Amino acid sequence: MLSPQWLRTFATLVEQGNFTRCAEYLDLTQAAVSQHVQKLEERLGPLLIRRPRQLELTPAGRALLEYCEEVSAADQRLHKRLSEHDDQRGEIGLICPGSIGLALYPMLLNLQQANPGLIIRQRFAPDREVLEAVLENRFELGLVTLKPDDPRLCVSRFTEEPLELIAPASERVEGWEDLQRIGFIDHPDGRAMGSRLLSRYFPEAPGVGSLPCRGFTNQIGLILEPVARGLGFTVLPRYARLAFQRPDSIQVIRGPRLVEDTLWLIHRAEWPLSSRTELVVQKLRIEVEGL
Repeated sequence: MLSPQWLRTFATLVEQGNFTRCAEYLDLTQAAVSQHVQKLEERLGPLLIRRPRQLELTPAGRALLEYCEEVSAADQRLHKRLSEHDDQRGEIGLICPGSIGLALYPMLLNLQQANPGLIIRQRFAPDREVLEAVLENRFELGLVTLKPDDPRLCVSRFTEEPLELIAPASERVEGWEDLQRIGFIDHPDGRAMGSRLLSRYFPEAPGVGSLPCRGFTNQIGLILEPVARGLGFTVLPRYARLAFQRPDSIQVIRGPRLVEDTLWLIHRAEWPLSSRTELVVQKLRIEVEGL
């Protein structure tokens, strides 16, 4: 590997045009400058033709100068990426559960429209995959429903999200018998969420497993579509319902007790968030609290 100091000396020598000015610019002796060039020429062959009033680059010298320029540009990009002082440029990577993801994605796009230098990268995933992605540095930010205790993670409360019993707007729901008549629209977390909520709403009822299943989908954005069409009811987190485009076609059935999850924001604890990510998180917290 070529020494960065040798490369800097060579690029400065070409820029200054002679050994004396190069040595003065770098605060080195002329002997040190000559030694750096000699080391490079031992590796790469002749780089300079030394004339009385000027230096002329050989083909190898021109190739090395281009390489020096590429290294300098890469070094500048690295320092810029590490400093991250620009709040309006760069990537925002977020991995989170689908319900809160449906609510956050339009907010992130609004921020990108206001700051075209931002790049939004979002993925919907369950808690286990979110933890893996953040720990493996594939995403800078994650949201989970179960608070992790991994010392490699910085964990903070993001928001609360209640579970909701959602039925077709055309249906009258007053008791368990109505749910049996309407039937259940299932999804990957449907049975678990339904059990948690319905056991609070109807503690004497036999449970969600006794209800007829009228359909199933694993697409978070489509779960309320059969509900809106009158084909059944379901249980979902609130943000999934808020993201649905036809709110007049569904209704939320209120119960005696609130069932909600805390959503936890996670990122690696070993290094701070970039300034742009901190700014985005602050704006998202404000907008989510206003929903």
